Amino acid sequence: MKVILISHTPQPEKTIATAAKLCYSASDIGSLRDGLTEEKTESFIEMLASVGHESPMEHVSFTFGIEGISRACSHQLVRHRIASYSQKSQRYVNEKGFEFITPPEIADCAPAKEEFDRQMQLIAQSYNKIANVLTEKHTAELEKQGLSHEEAAKKAVKTAYEDARFVLPNACETKIIVTMNVRSLFNFFKHRCCNRAQWEIRAVAQEMLRLCKETAPHIFKNAGPSCVMTGKCPEGKMSCGKMAEVINSYKGTN
Repeated sequence: MKVILISHTPQPEKTIATAAKLCYSASDIGSLRDGLTEEKTESFIEMLASVGHESPMEHVSFTFGIEGISRACSHQLVRHRIASYSQKSQRYVNEKGFEFITPPEIADCAPAKEEFDRQMQLIAQSYNKIANVLTEKHTAELEKQGLSHEEAAKKAVKTAYEDARFVLPNACETKIIVTMNVRSLFNFFKHRCCNRAQWEIRAVAQEMLRLCKETAPHIFKNAGPSCVMTGKCPEGKMSCGKMAEVINSYKGTN
């Protein structure tokens, strides 16, 4: 798994502080911004967190590049709807010899790992066979419609990938670019940094949070799972039972 921070809103903390200050001031925007020292910026951000005023956070966004994750993980990621996504397409990209993600529990169990790898190999063979058969079929049909062999084959292969991908597993590796505003990131971290989150998306969320803290430490000072941000666990009987430990671990990274 690899997560990189591609870009973010310039001066993210000052931008949020300007938006927050505007809500409580009659001054013009230029004057508001000029008067924002680092200390005042931090103070406004802390005030927003203390009163739960999160709308100014929406003016700042972060864009991440994520690769080496499974389709199972990306399916969870795109459920966070206040975001923008661009993902490697299995319709247009040939998945011959596809990379796949092996869960740690399977990797640590030799019999499970052996069966897992065997199935990945069989799926790859099936994918290739289906793609090849469909390519030949569509090429012949397009040639009958008057296309040259080269033109027909080029068009046919895309249609073949579109249908052959149905055999691919959740383990199939994917790449995705994600843009979220800060308010959405807070919500994402609440759910996906939690011990109850699936291991892979939790690892992605933790790395995203680490990058955010490096860039905007005051904004993300108290970000993390729900127990860190609210002091409460929303999981009820399904709680991990380690709230104090989790809170201490996140507070220690600030």
